[in-house]
Amino acid sequence: MRHTWRWFGPVDRVSVQDAAQAGAVGIVSALHHIPTGDVWPVDEIAKRQAEIRAGGLYWDVVESVPVSESIKTQTGAWREHVTNWQESLRRLSAAGIKTVCYNFMPVLDWTRTDLRWEVRHGARAMRFDRIDFVAFDIHLLQRPGAADDYDAETCEQAKQRFDGMTDERKQGLSRNIGAGLPGSADGYSLPQLREHLLTYAGIDREKLQRHLVDFLTEVTPVAEQVGINICAHPDDPPWALLGLPRILSTADDYAHMLRQVDSPANGVTFCTGSLGAFSGNDLPAMVRQFASRIHFVHLRNVRRQEDRTPCSFYEDEHLEGNTDMVAVIAELLAEEKRRRAAGRADHEIPMRPDHGQEILDDLTRGAQPGYPAIGRLKGLAELRGIERALSHPVHGLC
Repeated sequence: MRHTWRWFGPVDRVSVQDAAQAGAVGIVSALHHIPTGDVWPVDEIAKRQAEIRAGGLYWDVVESVPVSESIKTQTGAWREHVTNWQESLRRLSAAGIKTVCYNFMPVLDWTRTDLRWEVRHGARAMRFDRIDFVAFDIHLLQRPGAADDYDAETCEQAKQRFDGMTDERKQGLSRNIGAGLPGSADGYSLPQLREHLLTYAGIDREKLQRHLVDFLTEVTPVAEQVGINICAHPDDPPWALLGLPRILSTADDYAHMLRQVDSPANGVTFCTGSLGAFSGNDLPAMVRQFASRIHFVHLRNVRRQEDRTPCSFYEDEHLEGNTDMVAVIAELLAEEKRRRAAGRADHEIPMRPDHGQEILDDLTRGAQPGYPAIGRLKGLAELRGIERALSHPVHGLC
């Protein structure tokens, strides 16, 4: 696999040179300052490439060109936004970029209740606490009908949790849940979040699936024409939140998407952390099922703290947690071997060590939550070690 590293641009407290020293050979980045729905300017693409080259690496993957809420709901200027998305693909291809990641999560792109939760040895990790989230939904956000989405025991636990919260915790919980895309300055206040939820009135799971297919029907032919692989990131976490539907959480979800728009350019961002939060997902089996359409890989591990779905979970160390990372990597290497034999130009799948616990000097660096320097270095080193061992000729995967 091609080892890459997410970088949020010049504001990132972890530099491109840090990524190179950690062992990455490519950078995953985006133009977070460009408003969602706008065309990415050619000069801004070139500027980001130059910033990355100055650090000694190259821009390999775009994560992400955001899909606007207008596209997801098919309201307002959604057709213009689709046209702009297509043009951004053309411009990225002209700059030499061949992989573009995106997601189709409504309103909240990823959701955590804690961004720096202390684990057993003093490291810090991102966490989703189920009861805290329900307390937020019912008592802070005060979403109409929220209590009807949960069982009586969960509602009572959430009330007790909320009653014991300090004002500081309530504010922090609202801030964490309302955060926008990683690297973005966007985020929602409680009134803004309530307003955005209203835009999804009448949009159920089936309708959102149709909107995804409509979007892909428009953009995939352009991706084919310009030689770009587009790849959908799974829902994070992989279950319904705040009454909003989720449509990329399981193998059946991805099979539907790939079947409806059956093009090699339309593929999967295989995130072991997002998919691994749902105990019903067999990750090695999913790699085998979608192997030829996996265009980008996020390797991280989560530890489920409850035997139920939805559940509380936290970001564990890369080789710990509930996902058999060795088995997943073995399947990915087997796919790369098949691609080399078939002469595919994309035989080397870009991978990045996703997230990471804050350890050692990370604890004082203040990097983007989930994206520390040393925690990711450790994760990448461990993942590279597995890959190197499995790729040895004795295993037959090289």
